[in-house]
Amino acid sequence: MGRAAARVAGAGWLVALLLAAWEVYARIWPSVFFPPLSEVLGNFSRMWLSADASSLFTSDLLREQAGTSLGRFAMGWLLAVVVGVTLGMLLGRSPVASRMYNPTVRFFTAVPNTMLLPIAVQIFGITSRMNVFLIFLGTVWVIIINTADGVAGVDEMWLRSARSLRLSRWTLYRSVVIPAAMPRIMTGLRVSLGIGLILMIISELYATTVGLGFQIVVAEKSFLYVDMWSAFVLVGLIGIVLNSIFTLVERRVLRWQRRSSLSDL
Repeated sequence: MGRAAARVAGAGWLVALLLAAWEVYARIWPSVFFPPLSEVLGNFSRMWLSADASSLFTSDLLREQAGTSLGRFAMGWLLAVVVGVTLGMLLGRSPVASRMYNPTVRFFTAVPNTMLLPIAVQIFGITSRMNVFLIFLGTVWVIIINTADGVAGVDEMWLRSARSLRLSRWTLYRSVVIPAAMPRIMTGLRVSLGIGLILMIISELYATTVGLGFQIVVAEKSFLYVDMWSAFVLVGLIGIVLNSIFTLVERRVLRWQRRSSLSDL
């Protein structure tokens, strides 16, 4: 129990220090644009957690705005995972395909995806499909690259040993290639998760009529800066929760890779 508390304290001291500095700075140099943390948290509770237990204390505003944003994120990111891992496997195992398409993949990886926002709006209009498309386009390339690098880096000795056992192609991929490449694949998924959240908000800042990004814009244009900061805090908490869930999944998927140290005994 004491060891767990020490780990939590060690991981959270910097966050606590920054939050305290936020409160102190806003109290000493008051500004309508930068309200104190205590005021933001009070408003956060009223905006997002004002319902009763039957709704898990989540307000209608939270379910509408955050639910819409997370729905778009889930569709775009999951589509990117399916397409990215599939194409990455192909590029990683086929030298011909890699030589043909690797320059294209690297090009789109280097291009800031926010530049494509006007084009996406022209194609899809102010619809959820535009937001999903931008999230997909911004996350798929990093998944492709990490998957391809992971598959291409599988130890050739492992592959020869598997072939000597006359394994079928499906068994070879399922039992050798995919597990060996999984650390790189999970790295790509983790990076794409953060990129997808950023694009979720950016796309909603400029082209939507509902969502957390839209809520931030409405608050800013209405001079409701406390509401705006409350939305910022909610976005940050969503990112923390998603990252924590992904960490649990990653530990489960890569449990064979973990080694216990003396401190864990």
